[in-house]
Formats: sequence, C-alpha cells, structure tokens
Amino acid sequence: MTQSPILPLCCPSLSPHWPLPQALANTVLISGQFDPQKLLEGDFQRCLIEPPASIQRSVAKRQAEFLAGRLCAREAMRQLDGRQHVPLIGDDRAPIWPLDLCGSITHSSGWAAAIVASKQHWQGLGMDVEQLMSSDRASKLAGEILTHAEMQRMTAGPEHQVASCVTLTFSLKEALFKALYPIVLKRFYFDDAELLEWSENGSARLKLKTDLSEEWHNGKELDAQFSMGEGQLLSLVAIPT
Repeated sequence: MTQSPILPLCCPSLSPHWPLPQALANTVLISGQFDPQKLLEGDFQRCLIEPPASIQRSVAKRQAEFLAGRLCAREAMRQLDGRQHVPLIGDDRAPIWPLDLCGSITHSSGWAAAIVASKQHWQGLGMDVEQLMSSDRASKLAGEILTHAEMQRMTAGPEHQVASCVTLTFSLKEALFKALYPIVLKRFYFDDAELLEWSENGSARLKLKTDLSEEWHNGKELDAQFSMGEGQLLSLVAIPT
C-alpha cells in the first residue's frame, strides 16, 4: 500500500476509528483535528492537493477545513484500496468521487472526517457533523428544519431536549441529502424528509416525503445512526447496494 504525503502542522495527524454506535462493514472512516491558525502558505502544494479557486480566495478557516477534509478523504481511499486520489469539487459543490466509490466528507469546529466505500457494498454514504445548537438558536430555527409532525413531537417532549432534537433533525437530514443526492441527482429540502424516531442508543429512522425517483419515493424509509459528545453531533446515513 502506498504511503501518504507528509501532513501539515494545521492537521498533524489522521486516525482510523469508528465514533458511531454501529460499525459498517467494508467502509473506512478517517478523521483528524485541524487548526486554521497553523495553516501555512504552501501547505496545499506540500500536501499535493490543488485547491479550487473558491478555496484559494477564502479565509484561513475555510481553507484549513477544506484541506483537512481532503486529507481525510485521500487517506480513507488509500486505506480502502491503496489508491492515491483527492476528490475534486463539483459545480454543485459536492465532492467528486471515483465512479466505483461513494463517500462523504464533513467538518466542524476543528474536526474533519471522511468515509468511503466501494459501490459493490454501499451505493450511498452521507455523514454530517454539527455543533450542538443553543436552546435559543434551536427554537428560532425549528420552524425551518422541522416538519409539522416533527414540531408536534418536539413540543410534546421535555423542554431540555429541544436543542438536541433540532440539531439532530438538522444533522440527520443533511446526512440523508449527502447520501441520496449523488444517487438521484435531484435536490430536496428539510420538509422533504421526516425524522420518524430516534433513541438514546444512537439509532434513528427517516422517511422521504417527496418523490425523488422510482426507487426513492414518498414514504420510503431509511435507517440512520448518530453519536453525541463534547458538544458535537455526528450523523451517518448509509445506503446498501
């Protein structure tokens, strides 16, 4: 297996681990901490990663999270099958994966991760990490994120769960979009999916509320999982082949 180029000071180490409750066979998940203040001029070139024009014009935080995410993605593919590849960014701003692979990249507050798999085993992977919202922010955003049924369930539950409920619903729907969009190539929005149930063990179930394709139609249900810790919430939707 080939060896990856040296890592920059802003993202000094990458680790293979599984931070979610249910392990997925035939996938590789790589994550790493990053620090925008340690990003140096020339880091992209030294890492053999070509930043798109939009990233070159952006602030250090955006550059560091993009670089960390791509480093995670490249290492995940290297560990999966030995290839050295960095996913480009498409016109829709989604990563462009090799035709025989699916994957997802996410980052938030100094942490980045990528998951990849062969399409022989998984046809879609969507991963999303979010900072846990404050109660005030969650209450303000609930109407934009939650369906009517989700809002009813939230208001019927304990008040101290509002922030985690809204953050979880947001994150799971983001993960669902990342997993399904490369398959259906059709955009959909927060009110086009519903979080049916979730439990403290990290399992969740979602339902589509719109027709995206013949297979992915209104009423189709999908499993998901999540983990919460240190103020961050990580969600994953994985669609088997």
